[in-house]
Amino acid sequence: MNRTTFIEQELFESRKRLTEHKLYHLLSEIDDIRLFMEKHVYAVWDFMSLLKALQNHLTCTALPWKPSKNPKIARFINEIVFGEESDLNEVGIPKSHFQMYLDAMGEVQADTSKILAFINQIKSLDQMEDALHKSTLKIAEKEFLQFTFSVIKTDEPHKIAAAFTFGREDLIPDMFIEIINQANEKNQFPKLKYYLERHIELDGDEHGPLSLEMIRELCGEDDKKWSEVLEVAKLALDKRIKLWDEIAHEILEKNLAHSIL
Repeated sequence: MNRTTFIEQELFESRKRLTEHKLYHLLSEIDDIRLFMEKHVYAVWDFMSLLKALQNHLTCTALPWKPSKNPKIARFINEIVFGEESDLNEVGIPKSHFQMYLDAMGEVQADTSKILAFINQIKSLDQMEDALHKSTLKIAEKEFLQFTFSVIKTDEPHKIAAAFTFGREDLIPDMFIEIINQANEKNQFPKLKYYLERHIELDGDEHGPLSLEMIRELCGEDDKKWSEVLEVAKLALDKRIKLWDEIAHEILEKNLAHSIL
């Protein structure tokens, strides 16, 4: 059994908890989708910092330019950056996936002011912890972001790639298919539907397999690195599960309050 297969087997139960999470079945009303998007948008945003960290490590972003040690991985990372920062939206206009998500939030009248105010106040990684401490985010939201940026601050590409691959890219197709099945069966939200389908198309068919190859290249035959990849991957999924639990709890509380009224 190869190492990536072993890791995927070790993560099977956590992935199953996510793909079968009760949250998806709660996304039937527009108020529920709105609340979900206002929480999930932070994960859409911090994904870009994981990606940019990998770009800094695995391609040359400094001057003077020097050739990459692994052009194949550099090409893969640059292709993802190209798509994430300047993909074409549903009407063919170049936009980042984060901007597309904000547009989709506008479609359901979700509040984008909080995420924009949050990211606009952060000028460097050193300010992240203070910004989170002062924010009104819930516990699981804060822990999710804290974990992401703690991995980035390790400055170890294999760990960053683990959070990127097993906590995000490799997970997104299954997770988002469930959301599409629940939230978009009546095609009510074309911008959100396009965003989700675009991720499924890219991450399932292209980015997922290449992400696994990146892990193999970064770890080689180093047992310690492979062990650390599995540890980070498990933590990444655990943080996602806790985030999903928290959002589901908020939706249920909101619905209960409305039913009492």
